This record gives sequence, structure tokens and C-alpha cells, in this order.
Amino acid sequence: MRRLGALPAPGEPPKVPAMTSDPIRCGWRGMAGDALYEAYHDEEWGVPEYDPRALWEKLVLDGFQAGLAWITILRKREAFRAAFDDFDPEKVARYGEADRARLMADAGIVRSNAKIDAAINGARIYLDMRDRGEDFSRFLWAFTDGKPIQNDFSEIGQVPAQTPVAVEMSKALKAKGFKFVGPVIVYAFMQATGLVNDHLTHCHRHAPIRAMGT
Repeated sequence: MRRLGALPAPGEPPKVPAMTSDPIRCGWRGMAGDALYEAYHDEEWGVPEYDPRALWEKLVLDGFQAGLAWITILRKREAFRAAFDDFDPEKVARYGEADRARLMADAGIVRSNAKIDAAINGARIYLDMRDRGEDFSRFLWAFTDGKPIQNDFSEIGQVPAQTPVAVEMSKALKAKGFKFVGPVIVYAFMQATGLVNDHLTHCHRHAPIRAMGT
């Protein structure tokens, strides 16, 4: 005989089981069950970003990711922000040898002389562009005609590692003196900052992100 649960008291409404289903997401390796990674996917990745300072910060962090997984950088992001004065380009551009030594001694970030130097130099390039009247955001968004590229990939294997637009942007960034901006890094940057919508079509974020770009 099947055992029934306890019946509600007279006049008490029956209890309804709570719904526990998660939204359907892109199938990134290692994301399932990782609250930080899932929140990044659901709240940040692919949202069109137009703030020039925020775009520069993300480009720097993607440069630090080179050779590593993005989740490694995501877990260290707050430590990076503390170490780099919240990625204030005015402050980072003034970093000297003492700051380089401080950063290389900071176990909370990725310690690489080349990447640290690239971040400091990138801040100086960013400010030089600004001082010459070249907005960093408009510079980047010009490669997509000012609006996100909308893709309709249904499988993770269809998503490219780079595209002709990413190659073009990479060349332009390198021409200005930026480092760690190869086309693969640049395409990851484009995906993260909403220059391109690469949420898979079945992902619960695909349609909302598409709507942001129309």
C-alpha cells in the first residue's frame, strides 16, 4: 500500500511542492552548479556595454586571461580591482616600479610582468586616445556599426573562436600599442561586452540580449 504524506489539518490549504527547475543556459564547461559563474552568465555576459572605462577594464582582464580559463580571472576579479585601483586609468597610467613590484607580489591576481606592463601601458594609450578626442567606446563599437552582431547558434560547437571582425579589431588595437589583444582574446571580449550576441538560441538569455540590441 502506498504511503501518503500527512494530510493538512481541517481548514489548512494543501502544501504545493516548490519549483526547483533552473533556467536553460549556454553549455559552458564547469558552469553548472557554480553560483558565481552562473550569475556572470545570467547578468553580465553579452549585455551591451558602452561605458569606455568598463570596456577598458574588461579588455585588460581578458588580456590577463591569456592562456587561462575565464573562471580563473572571474574568481580573482575583485582582487584585480583592488590591486589596480578599480581600473581607474588615470591612476594606473601613473604606476611606476614600486607599483609593478607591488602587483608582482600580490597573490590575489595573475602575476605576470608582461601582462602587468600591458595593463599599465594600455591605461596610457586609453588616456592618450581620450585626450585626442577619440572615445574608446565609439572606437570599439564602430567595428560593428554601433550595434551588436546577432548570431543564432544552437550548439556550442558552432560558436567560432574568432571572426573577421575580431581580426580587424585586433589589428587596430595592436596598431595603437595595446598588448594581449589577439583575435581570439578580442572575440571573447566582444562576446562578453555585447558587441556580439553568442548566447545559444535555447539559452534563456538569448532573446533578452537580442532585445537590448534592437
